[in-house]
Amino acid sequence: MREVLRLMGKSLTPSLVLREMLHLLSQLLGLNRGRIVLADRVAGDAPVSGCVQYSYGLTQAEISRGQYAAGEGITGGVLSNGRAAIVQDIDAEPAFLCRMVERSRLPPETVAFIAVPIIGENKVIGVLACHRIRSRIRSLSDDVSIMSTLATLTGTLLQLTDSIERRTAALRARNELLERGVRSQHTRHGILGDSPALLKSLDQLERVASTSVAILLLGESGTGKELFARALHNLSPRREQPFIKVNCAAIPETLFESELFGHERGAFTGANAARPGWFEQASGGTIFLDEIGEVPLAMQAKLLRVLQESVIVRLGGQREKTIDVRVVAATHRQLDAAVRAGEFRADLFYRLNVIPIELPALRDRRSDIALLAVQFVVHANRTHQRQTHLTERALATLSEHGWPGNIRELSNVIERLVVLAHTAEIDEREVRAVLGQHHGTSSFSPDPVSSQSNRPLQPSDVREYRWVNVNESERLMQALRDSGGNKSRAAQLLSMTARQYLYRLKKLQLNA
Repeated sequence: MREVLRLMGKSLTPSLVLREMLHLLSQLLGLNRGRIVLADRVAGDAPVSGCVQYSYGLTQAEISRGQYAAGEGITGGVLSNGRAAIVQDIDAEPAFLCRMVERSRLPPETVAFIAVPIIGENKVIGVLACHRIRSRIRSLSDDVSIMSTLATLTGTLLQLTDSIERRTAALRARNELLERGVRSQHTRHGILGDSPALLKSLDQLERVASTSVAILLLGESGTGKELFARALHNLSPRREQPFIKVNCAAIPETLFESELFGHERGAFTGANAARPGWFEQASGGTIFLDEIGEVPLAMQAKLLRVLQESVIVRLGGQREKTIDVRVVAATHRQLDAAVRAGEFRADLFYRLNVIPIELPALRDRRSDIALLAVQFVVHANRTHQRQTHLTERALATLSEHGWPGNIRELSNVIERLVVLAHTAEIDEREVRAVLGQHHGTSSFSPDPVSSQSNRPLQPSDVREYRWVNVNESERLMQALRDSGGNKSRAAQLLSMTARQYLYRLKKLQLNA
């Protein structure tokens, strides 16, 4: 026992420790032709078959014959029922197969056979077995005891080795993803990923970055439009000048003109000092008009004039100011449908839509999901002072998800996983649980036209995220019906904030 423990202290490599253990059984105790049969096929929690993985005193031909179905012979029986077996005389036991070692190669006297189960993670994972000469002073029960102890050590060693191998594989996979991510970041302007859909958009970006034409970034909410806008600016001759981001959806309608074009002192109550607008502050550089589809119709004409003539007039002012600004606009809406519905000016649409670049949804970039997830884990670990990592199955589960909220949703899910993790390893069960929470499982108000209104909303109930060419009023009301009358949930289904959704209801006189 001391020798075996010393071996395990030196190395956890099963091929070294277990073969030497079998050698010591033969050399010190006369327990010969030792073999360790490990389950190689499992159904549920029970082994279906096993074969010899480690041995001492057996030829290669004998080892190759050491394959057993569960319940087959003595070894297969132990593999199946998990109980130790003692054969006092192999010649007198019909169940003994003599499969591996021919009887003629064994001593002519009475030969016994001992087989004990190897347990790992509370289930049978293999069998430790050997021959011994029956007529010895030492009792068979003593040999069974020491073999049972060695089988326990073997199970612990194999379980520990398997855990280390899985952890090593997960870390290796994570490192490969990180290295791939670093290469991608350095070569593609800080935009992470190398899927064909993303590379197509990046190619378009690189071709137009050096020009001054207006760019319209199209794509679902959360696909990284701001990153693309910054990349356009950084690749352009204007890179040393300001980059100004304006979220049009966050500006109240009454403040649009003041925010975009500035105001003079006294232009309205509270205007105690003149203030340059965002266009004026971006002069010489780039202005990024995010959610351009939310600009009110009244402002669209003024915005068109600025884009056409490159001049602004501050609110309350009389003097025109010349500006030199490269405009990058973005929207998740189908602006051509908005033009047909009379919600967006056609002339402004054509002025913005000089070079459209479509940003792919995350579900169209499945090869990038694991890469992005690992980067988000690294960032969340640093932010929240954790040391977590995702298993390969967890990464596969993330890659299989539909991601209606795209990269923004993935980032939020990863942060939640890291913060809520109980251990350093985040597995697929935790991922599935958080994905279920993320898409909502709470009950909503009953829908009188639905026969399923009393059941909780399931992830499968969430519509696939895509814009359809229908009237805006119908789109808002359909989301409200889908959410059982819950306006906050309806806003989520359309990837809007609750404020944006309520504003549109009010604007279209649908609030009642």
